[in-house]
Amino acid sequence: MATYGPRIAALERRAERDREAFDPEAATADDATVYLREGAGQAIWLYVEARTGGRLVAFSPAELRALERAMNTWFELYARCHGVELAAAFSIRQAAELLLDTRNVLDTAQLLTHVPPR
Repeated sequence: MATYGPRIAALERRAERDREAFDPEAATADDATVYLREGAGQAIWLYVEARTGGRLVAFSPAELRALERAMNTWFELYARCHGVELAAAFSIRQAAELLLDTRNVLDTAQLLTHVPPR
């Protein structure tokens, strides 16, 4: 069975580094896309990968919190790139379901955060 703990920890560390390095004065829409594709999308996909393909990986409560914390950090940075302060508290399952429905992490982020407004 695959272990996801090291991958989750790496995602969480990267999200924290991105948060620390974030410069609202320099943030662009392109940065927002990077936070989604290389950040939140990777976290969501890890969850999807673990829950599909005939297996059901049981994440520990700490792993699940870390994965959600990383994903939500990137959603917050995405919103800040659009000039919106957001305290993201989305569940990884909710995000995964939307990603599977939309097949696009940008649409998933917009539907969850309402940023930018439609």
